[in-house]
Amino acid sequence: MKRFLAALACLLLSACAPAKPAPPSAKPAPQSRVVVLWPGAIPDPMPAMAPESTSTGTNLIGGKTVTGVENVANPTMTVYAAQGKNTGAAILVFPGGGYRALAIDLEGSEVCDWATAKGITCAVLKYRVPGSGPWWDDACNCEHTDIKPRALEDAQRAIGLLRMHAADYGIDPHKVGVLGFSAGGHMVADISTHYAKRAYTPVDAADNQSARPDFAVALYPGHIYGDEYPGDHVNHDIIDNITADTPPFFVLQNEDDPVDPIRDSMTLYEGLVTKKVPVEYHVYAHGGHAFGLRPTAEPSTHWPDLVETWLHGLGMVP
Repeated sequence: MKRFLAALACLLLSACAPAKPAPPSAKPAPQSRVVVLWPGAIPDPMPAMAPESTSTGTNLIGGKTVTGVENVANPTMTVYAAQGKNTGAAILVFPGGGYRALAIDLEGSEVCDWATAKGITCAVLKYRVPGSGPWWDDACNCEHTDIKPRALEDAQRAIGLLRMHAADYGIDPHKVGVLGFSAGGHMVADISTHYAKRAYTPVDAADNQSARPDFAVALYPGHIYGDEYPGDHVNHDIIDNITADTPPFFVLQNEDDPVDPIRDSMTLYEGLVTKKVPVEYHVYAHGGHAFGLRPTAEPSTHWPDLVETWLHGLGMVP
């Protein structure tokens, strides 16, 4: 995977071409609200680093550029209200970016454009980066896996806040799921196997809410299998914590994914099946990595229709 991270950075950051800063006056879309996750001290605060920045690259995916966010020390959640007939369901979205940055539109707000149009409340988690999960460090030419679980902390906190304010958001607290891409797909697996106990000291009533997702969507997930994990190359922190209570999963990946090898999703699928967790698994021969919801000729880019059907089967949407 590591040999392709520079290419991924070209798409999600601005490593290979000049980028233009996002308009500083840009504001969340109507019918949205920005929620600060931590009311006081942030657990495991980020080390000193450059200020948070947002930039738009010049490479195109699905005919459009990608906006990335780097150096996030103060995580937030942007909640978008369901449009039309409210289904009561909610999706918490984890953008990808290798735990180095966040593809905040391609794998974040664009998901909410789709979800809210289907009557689903949607929230994009701007979680802490870099180094909040397993990540490749160019400085040492190595993968860091022994890290403080900052992304997991942010995810647990966000789910608790969604459930505590369910009435305000118009959601059913029993229909709160997660969806993530690439590193965000790893976050989906992480929160779905580490929800029973908070990874931080609880701070208020939101942390009394369950952090278990009611459904989980992992799209081209990473950090489940690889050379960075010794022995059998399996991330046992994920696989060994799958139980019969793990939420139902939808998993999708392309066989020619050059960033996160197909064995990532295969390993996750096998672990879920072994514990008899309901899982729908889609594999396509072609389609690559980091396509978000932007439709192309590749069939894998039409996954939203599959997810909607799957959610209907689970009783999450009509």
